[in-house]
Amino acid sequence: MSKVIKTIHCDCNTFADQFNRQMKLHRNLVFATIDSLHMIFNEKKPADKVLKKTLKRDKRWGVRDRGFIAETTYDIVRWKRLYAEIAEVKEPFDRPNLFRLFSVWATLKGIKLPDWKQLEDTPVRRIKGKFDELSKIRKFRESIPDWLDELGEKELDEKWDREINALNQLADVVLRVNPLKATLKEVQNELSDLGIETESIKGVPHALKLKERANVFTSEAFKKGWFEVQDASSQLVAQMLDPKPGMRVIDACAGAGGKSLHIASLMENKGQVIALDIYENKLIELKRRAKRNGIHNIETRLIDSTKVIKKLIEKGDKVLIDAPCSGLGVLKRNPDTKWKTSPDFLEKVKKTQAELLDSYSRMVKPGGQLVYATCSILPSENDKQVKAFLKRDSGRGFSLLKDKKVWASESGFDGFYMALLEKEKA
Repeated sequence: MSKVIKTIHCDCNTFADQFNRQMKLHRNLVFATIDSLHMIFNEKKPADKVLKKTLKRDKRWGVRDRGFIAETTYDIVRWKRLYAEIAEVKEPFDRPNLFRLFSVWATLKGIKLPDWKQLEDTPVRRIKGKFDELSKIRKFRESIPDWLDELGEKELDEKWDREINALNQLADVVLRVNPLKATLKEVQNELSDLGIETESIKGVPHALKLKERANVFTSEAFKKGWFEVQDASSQLVAQMLDPKPGMRVIDACAGAGGKSLHIASLMENKGQVIALDIYENKLIELKRRAKRNGIHNIETRLIDSTKVIKKLIEKGDKVLIDAPCSGLGVLKRNPDTKWKTSPDFLEKVKKTQAELLDSYSRMVKPGGQLVYATCSILPSENDKQVKAFLKRDSGRGFSLLKDKKVWASESGFDGFYMALLEKEKA
């Protein structure tokens, strides 16, 4: 079996392969998958939100049923271009064409198709032949738009091959243990009692990786705030920021607060974390998560005018700018990003990154530190942004202490970039 075939087969090798060996395709599960794909491809809705809604449709569905729907949907989203080329269909996909995509998926998985009208006349031999033919061409093999393949090669050269291949693999489930409430061992033991086995990750002190995918959100340990789900690469950002108890730390693009929570826990609930964002609903979610985590040193502030930033000029011992980005480093868990982003969007987001660096860096006090981070692998969003900032007037007084590029092809986790800068003392 070729490396490419292994890639695609390994991408959905939990529920789907068990399904293949032990069960027949069930009409309600397949139709739920088709409905999900329709909303993602044709109604342009986010895949994670679509599946969250779909999986609540039938209370009779068990873990394996929900797993089949979720992983099959994500698999077809991930390989949309390749499957569409094999099936000889074009967007927008009507329901017959969505069933053709499903037929390609099932055939390549070795799953026997039932005698349903929607799946009749599936050309099994032709599907396999076209797969072998298209797998020789990277843009089809890795299922990416032409412009993205060209950009990736331009910015990363030969590294693009390895990186896009790694980003097309199914993401591991990684937990971040909350040291305010539990130790790694306590979380491991609690989950082990539920049949969920984990292992630690070298270099990421609060991380536990699940050996097999499982729903950890129903566990008492999660409800008690013992851990959050956060990729290992993402956990490295707060480590680089290195906040200390008693500091005032500003998370300038906090969102729902995964990194704010991590920062607060490293500060042992001592000092102040100011979490800023332009979306109030995300800050409300952060408050809810903080309560579950037993964290009370986070203050949320909605950026509804320039006054919010002005009031914090030179007030932060440490500032984190977890900037909006293309999201190309997290394709493992958000494969629909490949189809939602565009060259125009990328240019806009790079402009936003530069504006945030210029504006939010003012919140760092003399002698303080700034971390700029993205979940992108493109130099134009990462080290080139930092270098450009340091050359502008707004970057004067800052110096680069270190930066880190996390490659999915080397780490096995998300692609990330982070840079630590220091502002000179007054």
